[in-house]
Amino acid sequence: MEDLNNVKQRAHKFMLTNRRTCMVSGVADVLSFDLSEILLETDQGMLMIKGSDLHVNRLTLEKGEVDIEGKIDSLTYSEVSSYGSKGDSLLGKLFK
Repeated sequence: MEDLNNVKQRAHKFMLTNRRTCMVSGVADVLSFDLSEILLETDQGMLMIKGSDLHVNRLTLEKGEVDIEGKIDSLTYSEVSSYGSKGDSLLGKLFK
């Protein structure tokens, strides 16, 4: 069984090529995705990718890697230190 402490020590990388393709490592989970927005939980916080015609081409959660294709307009990180606390939902915490 994998130790959870090892998961937090992996490198988080984001490689963007021509605003059309990107590779993200250090991904713990894909929380939501559609053609205009992808929300990832990474080892460095929440990552929201916005654009158009976005597609998740490859998802390997064991390695923590995601490949995304489409026109990428913006990337936004946010902290999740209060994730799991009572009261607000996850999306409510993101958009405060």
